[in-house]
Amino acid sequence: MRELLVISCVLLVGCDTVRSTTDRLLGRDEVAEAAPAAVETAPAEAESSAYIQPATATANWTGAKTTIAGLGDPSTPGRWMQTPLVDSEVTARVVVPKTGAQAYITLVPASGPETGGSRLSLDAMRALLVPFDQLVEVEVYAN
Repeated sequence: MRELLVISCVLLVGCDTVRSTTDRLLGRDEVAEAAPAAVETAPAEAESSAYIQPATATANWTGAKTTIAGLGDPSTPGRWMQTPLVDSEVTARVVVPKTGAQAYITLVPASGPETGGSRLSLDAMRALLVPFDQLVEVEVYAN
């Protein structure tokens, strides 16, 4: 019985869902984002389709813009938001006003009017602690 308890605890600790939740609760998520990633310089990672280079351009506005976002393509990896608010890829702070959750997300240009909706990746929705099956109002802050 004791072995079963130990094995279940080990499996639970290794679970990505538990680990990502505890990282956000304990504030380790920001440390991982702020730390320079040595993996980014590896040629194998640069050739991978799952690799998204950090954007260095800035948005063409200052302050906050509000948009309604839903789930984007779940098969596309990374922390991104497709939005008509930008003309080129940029990194911006996205905040959910209802809960106060925030994350730095790569904004990817999408076609449509600026008042159109946006699409968030699975990783971005996890970082913002929003349900996958709902539309959510988010504020996008440029620098």
